Amino acid sequence: MARGVNKVILVGNLGNDPDVKYTQGGMAVTTLSLATTSVRKDRDGNTQERTEWHRVKLFGKLGEIAGEYLKKGRQVYIEGSIRYDKFTGQDGQERYITEIIADEMQMLGGPGGEGGERPGRSGGGERYGRGGGERGGPGPGRGGQERSAPAQRNEEPFPDDDIPF
Repeated sequence: MARGVNKVILVGNLGNDPDVKYTQGGMAVTTLSLATTSVRKDRDGNTQERTEWHRVKLFGKLGEIAGEYLKKGRQVYIEGSIRYDKFTGQDGQERYITEIIADEMQMLGGPGGEGGERPGRSGGGERYGRGGGERGGPGPGRGGQERSAPAQRNEEPFPDDDIPF
């Protein structure tokens, strides 16, 4: 029996530069402010935009990479899980916080945030993730560095006459 699924996928723009801090053990903890905007038409046919702001946390090597390469305005793809925490503030009031804990990150568009490459398409950005026992190692998904070599074949390539264009 499945225990449940907690998965979040966000594509948005950074509202500010990443905030990188380090634990006493030297692990990077990076916080991002990510904006996602949805557009819809209301009853009168007017376009309505709604922007949601998300607090995203990245840990370890993934956090270091985000802190080094991401800047305000940059478009980014984030995969992770949602976490709700409760704490008591200095004034004794209970406070609640909602965060996205990132497992994977892909930088989209160009360095200045221009462009709109979609995740998984060639020409997008590098994809980084936490996985394979190695926290935050770069790689194409959760498996760290699992890039496979092209298959070796003993076949001759297609002659130019067989290509239909």
